[in-house]
Amino acid sequence: MAFSMKLWQVAGKDLQEVSKDALDDEARLEEWVVKDPRILGMDVLLIGQQVSAISGARLDLLAMDAEANLVILELKRDKTPREVVAQALDYASWAKNLSFQEIDDIAQEFCGKPLKDKFIEHFGCSLPQTVNASHSMVILASGLDDSSERIVQYLSEQYQVPINVLFFTFFKSAAGEFLGRAWLTDPEELQERTQPRKQAPWSGYYFVNVGEGAHRNWADFQRYGFLSAGQGEKYSNPLKKLKEGDRVFAYMKGLGYVGYGTVTRPAVMVRDFVLMDSGKKLMELPLKTPNMAENSHDPALSEWVVGVKWEKVFTREEAKKFTGIFANQNIVCQLRDPATVDFLKKEFGAV
Repeated sequence: MAFSMKLWQVAGKDLQEVSKDALDDEARLEEWVVKDPRILGMDVLLIGQQVSAISGARLDLLAMDAEANLVILELKRDKTPREVVAQALDYASWAKNLSFQEIDDIAQEFCGKPLKDKFIEHFGCSLPQTVNASHSMVILASGLDDSSERIVQYLSEQYQVPINVLFFTFFKSAAGEFLGRAWLTDPEELQERTQPRKQAPWSGYYFVNVGEGAHRNWADFQRYGFLSAGQGEKYSNPLKKLKEGDRVFAYMKGLGYVGYGTVTRPAVMVRDFVLMDSGKKLMELPLKTPNMAENSHDPALSEWVVGVKWEKVFTREEAKKFTGIFANQNIVCQLRDPATVDFLKKEFGAV
């Protein structure tokens, strides 16, 4: 059954359905995405628009995620249902063979600066050594027929192809115009299902970047039992994925791993975090980082905090590492590297 979105406006105790309106030109979606990629609900860096690809065809939008993997964004436009799926697959077969130099050339033309500089500017960390190790496809559409939805779901479920559809529905009322967004398949579920088969299975542990700075400090994390991230949703949203009972290893960039513990409470804004033993609010306690309270009333910019029961911790000077140990720029990710997991279990006594 083809996807359908509805929207209601709350009017006192009543709900008034907002009428859908045809999106007269899906090229407008491209304009909106280029102007503000956050509407995608994905933390990606746009590196190309109308990119010359196979046989003179032009890829609508090319992006890169935090692991330097390519994301093909293709608009449905006036293509037939099956054409848009085939087109996305064709572009993916082209993109997987792009060299770093080719990707850098595309990025410089679109961004006006080298890829490594734009990557640091967007993600706040250096470009990984390996670029374009993997890729994914997202079809942007205001609507798709049953057949195309089935094809996309069949490819992702049966053959683990990383392809998804992001629907944008246009609404119009006396109050103005509205744009709704919804995925065909949950992106996190799809990512887990389509991980490269050569990749090691998940160990059950999470990697968490400590990210010390003006708004957070490892000494505070140890003393009061928490981890935090924030000053932007691309930093706080990954932390919100952690649930009570999740086991985490804390990593300090350039130093090594400094802590192992279990999540006791899911993420809340820093202003709402209360210590379980004393009942005191975190913001009322003496902290190494007084700036932690900055933007505390803005959900998008506030520091977000998860409670952690630390099993074993080390100072930054005692951080544990070895040559080749797993580390990346993600705030939170699953630990899969067997050598790293074995090393950390031994050093921290993790079970």
